[in-house]
Amino acid sequence: MPIDKGKRDLLKYEITMYLRIFLIISAFLCPTVIRADIYRYVDRDGVVHFTNTPGDAGGELYLREAPKGSPRGTFSGKQEAWMMEYADRYSRAHNLSPALVKAIIKAESNGKRLAVSPKGAQGMMQLMPFTARQMNVSDPFDPVENIEGGVKYLKELLGTFGGNLLHAVAAYNAGPEAVKKYGGIPPYEETRLYVKRVMTYYRQYRSGE
Repeated sequence: MPIDKGKRDLLKYEITMYLRIFLIISAFLCPTVIRADIYRYVDRDGVVHFTNTPGDAGGELYLREAPKGSPRGTFSGKQEAWMMEYADRYSRAHNLSPALVKAIIKAESNGKRLAVSPKGAQGMMQLMPFTARQMNVSDPFDPVENIEGGVKYLKELLGTFGGNLLHAVAAYNAGPEAVKKYGGIPPYEETRLYVKRVMTYYRQYRSGE
Protein backbone atom coordinates (compact mmCIF):
# COMPACT_ATOMS: atom_id res chain seq x y z
CA MET A 1 0.00 0.00 0.00
CA PRO A 2 1.57 3.34 -1.05
CA ILE A 3 2.51 5.76 1.73
CA ASP A 4 0.81 9.18 1.53
CA LYS A 5 3.00 12.25 1.07
CA GLY A 6 2.68 13.48 4.67
CA LYS A 7 3.83 10.19 6.15
CA ARG A 8 6.59 9.92 3.55
CA ASP A 9 7.93 13.36 4.42
CA LEU A 10 7.82 12.47 8.12
CA LEU A 11 9.72 9.25 7.44
CA LYS A 12 12.36 11.12 5.45
CA TYR A 13 12.76 13.65 8.26
CA GLU A 14 13.11 10.92 10.89
CA ILE A 15 15.60 8.99 8.76
CA THR A 16 17.68 12.12 8.22
CA MET A 17 17.73 12.80 11.96
CA TYR A 18 18.78 9.21 12.71
CA LEU A 19 21.54 9.47 10.10
CA ARG A 20 22.84 12.70 11.63
CA ILE A 21 22.90 11.14 15.09
CA PHE A 22 24.65 8.07 13.70
CA LEU A 23 27.29 10.19 11.96
CA ILE A 24 27.99 12.22 15.09
CA ILE A 25 28.36 9.12 17.26
CA SER A 26 30.38 7.16 14.74
CA ALA A 27 32.73 10.03 13.98
CA PHE A 28 33.46 11.34 17.45
CA LEU A 29 32.21 9.11 20.25
CA CYS A 30 32.80 5.51 19.25
CA PRO A 31 35.13 5.54 16.25
CA THR A 32 36.51 2.06 16.85
CA VAL A 33 33.13 0.39 17.36
CA ILE A 34 30.56 1.67 14.88
CA ARG A 35 32.50 3.57 12.26
CA ALA A 36 31.32 2.51 8.82
CA ASP A 37 30.57 3.68 5.32
CA ILE A 38 27.03 5.03 4.86
CA TYR A 39 24.91 3.75 1.97
CA ARG A 40 21.74 5.27 0.53
CA TYR A 41 18.88 3.62 -1.33
CA VAL A 42 15.29 4.48 -2.26
CA ASP A 43 12.52 1.88 -1.88
CA ARG A 44 9.59 1.45 -4.26
CA ASP A 45 7.47 3.86 -2.21
CA GLY A 46 10.06 6.58 -2.73
CA VAL A 47 11.31 6.54 0.86
CA VAL A 48 15.02 7.26 1.25
CA HIS A 49 16.95 4.88 3.53
CA PHE A 50 20.48 5.15 4.96
CA THR A 51 22.39 2.18 6.29
CA ASN A 52 25.91 1.00 7.11
CA THR A 53 25.09 -2.49 5.78
CA PRO A 54 23.83 -2.29 2.16
CA GLY A 55 23.04 -6.05 2.05
CA ASP A 56 20.53 -7.27 -0.53
CA ALA A 57 19.03 -3.81 -0.98
CA GLY A 58 22.09 -2.66 -2.90
CA GLY A 59 22.36 1.06 -2.48
CA GLU A 60 24.94 3.61 -3.48
CA LEU A 61 27.85 4.69 -1.29
CA TYR A 62 26.70 7.96 0.28
CA LEU A 63 29.58 8.86 2.61
CA ARG A 64 32.75 7.03 3.55
CA GLU A 65 33.44 6.44 7.22
CA ALA A 66 34.88 9.23 9.32
CA PRO A 67 38.53 8.88 10.35
CA LYS A 68 39.45 8.33 13.99
CA GLY A 69 39.32 11.34 16.30
CA SER A 70 42.38 13.42 17.08
CA PRO A 71 43.32 14.81 20.53
CA ARG A 72 42.46 18.33 21.68
CA GLY A 73 39.76 18.75 19.08
CA THR A 74 42.14 19.19 16.15
CA PHE A 75 41.62 17.74 12.69
CA SER A 76 44.04 15.58 10.78
CA GLY A 77 44.18 15.91 7.00
CA LYS A 78 41.81 12.95 6.59
CA GLN A 79 39.36 14.32 9.13
CA GLU A 80 39.33 17.73 7.47
CA ALA A 81 38.69 16.08 4.11
CA TRP A 82 35.81 14.10 5.63
CA MET A 83 34.24 17.23 7.11
CA MET A 84 34.60 19.10 3.83
CA GLU A 85 32.90 16.19 2.09
CA TYR A 86 30.10 16.39 4.64
CA ALA A 87 29.83 20.15 4.06
CA ASP A 88 29.72 19.46 0.32
CA ARG A 89 26.90 16.92 0.57
CA TYR A 90 24.86 18.83 3.15
CA SER A 91 25.14 22.02 1.07
CA ARG A 92 23.86 20.22 -2.02
CA ALA A 93 20.99 18.74 0.00
CA HIS A 94 19.90 22.34 0.72
CA ASN A 95 20.55 23.53 -2.84
CA LEU A 96 23.49 25.69 -1.80
CA SER A 97 26.84 25.93 -3.52
CA PRO A 98 29.36 23.74 -1.63
CA ALA A 99 32.05 26.22 -2.71
CA LEU A 100 30.23 29.01 -0.85
CA VAL A 101 29.87 27.00 2.35
CA LYS A 102 33.52 25.95 2.23
CA ALA A 103 34.50 29.60 1.68
CA ILE A 104 32.54 30.63 4.78
CA ILE A 105 34.24 27.89 6.82
CA LYS A 106 37.67 28.95 5.56
CA ALA A 107 37.08 32.64 6.25
CA GLU A 108 35.41 32.13 9.62
CA SER A 109 37.62 29.57 11.35
CA ASN A 110 40.00 28.01 8.85
CA GLY A 111 38.26 24.73 9.67
CA LYS A 112 38.96 24.82 13.42
CA ARG A 113 36.04 23.22 15.22
CA LEU A 114 36.87 24.75 18.62
CA ALA A 115 37.34 28.30 17.33
CA VAL A 116 35.81 31.11 19.42
CA SER A 117 35.80 34.73 18.26
CA PRO A 118 36.24 37.74 20.58
CA LYS A 119 32.51 38.38 20.13
CA GLY A 120 31.58 34.84 21.14
CA ALA A 121 30.97 33.17 17.76
CA GLN A 122 31.69 29.46 17.97
CA GLY A 123 32.80 26.51 15.90
CA MET A 124 33.73 25.96 12.28
CA MET A 125 31.10 28.31 10.87
CA GLN A 126 31.32 30.70 13.85
CA LEU A 127 27.72 30.67 15.00
CA MET A 128 26.72 33.20 17.62
CA PRO A 129 24.91 31.55 20.58
CA PHE A 130 21.51 33.02 19.66
CA THR A 131 21.95 31.97 16.02
CA ALA A 132 22.89 28.45 17.11
CA ARG A 133 19.70 28.26 19.17
CA GLN A 134 17.62 29.51 16.24
CA MET A 135 19.12 26.79 14.03
CA ASN A 136 18.58 24.11 16.70
CA VAL A 137 22.31 23.56 17.23
CA SER A 138 22.78 22.10 20.70
CA ASP A 139 26.59 21.82 20.51
CA PRO A 140 28.22 24.47 18.28
CA PHE A 141 31.60 22.76 18.69
CA ASP A 142 30.33 19.56 17.11
CA PRO A 143 31.39 20.05 13.47
CA VAL A 144 28.43 18.16 12.02
CA GLU A 145 25.91 20.22 13.99
CA ASN A 146 27.83 23.42 13.31
CA ILE A 147 27.92 22.84 9.55
CA GLU A 148 24.22 21.99 9.48
CA GLY A 149 23.35 25.10 11.46
CA GLY A 150 25.60 27.31 9.36
CA VAL A 151 24.17 25.98 6.10
CA LYS A 152 20.60 26.55 7.29
CA TYR A 153 21.44 30.06 8.43
CA LEU A 154 23.18 30.91 5.18
CA LYS A 155 20.22 29.63 3.17
CA GLU A 156 17.90 31.72 5.34
CA LEU A 157 19.99 34.83 4.66
CA LEU A 158 19.97 34.19 0.92
CA GLY A 159 16.18 33.98 1.07
CA THR A 160 15.98 37.18 3.11
CA PHE A 161 18.05 39.09 0.53
CA GLY A 162 16.46 37.61 -2.56
CA GLY A 163 19.44 35.49 -3.50
CA ASN A 164 21.87 38.42 -3.45
CA LEU A 165 25.10 36.63 -2.59
CA LEU A 166 27.09 39.68 -1.48
CA HIS A 167 24.33 40.88 0.83
CA ALA A 168 23.89 37.40 2.34
CA VAL A 169 27.63 37.06 2.99
CA ALA A 170 27.73 40.54 4.53
CA ALA A 171 24.78 39.63 6.74
CA TYR A 172 26.55 36.48 7.89
CA ASN A 173 29.25 38.75 9.30
CA ALA A 174 27.43 41.91 10.36
CA GLY A 175 23.89 40.63 10.83
CA PRO A 176 20.87 41.03 8.56
CA GLU A 177 19.62 44.20 10.26
CA ALA A 178 22.85 46.04 9.41
CA VAL A 179 22.53 45.07 5.75
CA LYS A 180 18.90 46.18 5.69
CA LYS A 181 19.81 49.46 7.40
CA TYR A 182 22.40 50.40 4.78
CA GLY A 183 20.66 48.78 1.82
CA GLY A 184 23.72 46.67 1.06
CA ILE A 185 27.14 45.88 2.47
CA PRO A 186 27.53 48.00 5.65
CA PRO A 187 30.38 50.53 5.72
CA TYR A 188 32.29 48.53 8.29
CA GLU A 189 35.90 47.80 7.39
CA GLU A 190 35.71 44.35 8.98
CA THR A 191 32.60 43.40 6.99
CA ARG A 192 33.93 44.75 3.68
CA LEU A 193 37.19 42.84 4.10
CA TYR A 194 35.25 39.76 5.14
CA VAL A 195 33.07 39.84 2.01
CA LYS A 196 36.15 40.20 -0.20
CA ARG A 197 37.87 37.30 1.58
CA VAL A 198 34.85 35.00 1.29
CA MET A 199 34.36 35.81 -2.38
CA THR A 200 38.03 35.13 -3.09
CA TYR A 201 37.79 31.71 -1.43
CA TYR A 202 34.46 31.10 -3.17
CA ARG A 203 35.98 31.63 -6.61
CA GLN A 204 38.91 29.38 -5.71
CA TYR A 205 36.73 26.52 -4.48
CA ARG A 206 34.28 26.89 -7.35
CA SER A 207 37.07 26.66 -9.91
CA GLY A 208 38.08 23.33 -8.39
CA GLU A 209 34.60 21.78 -8.55
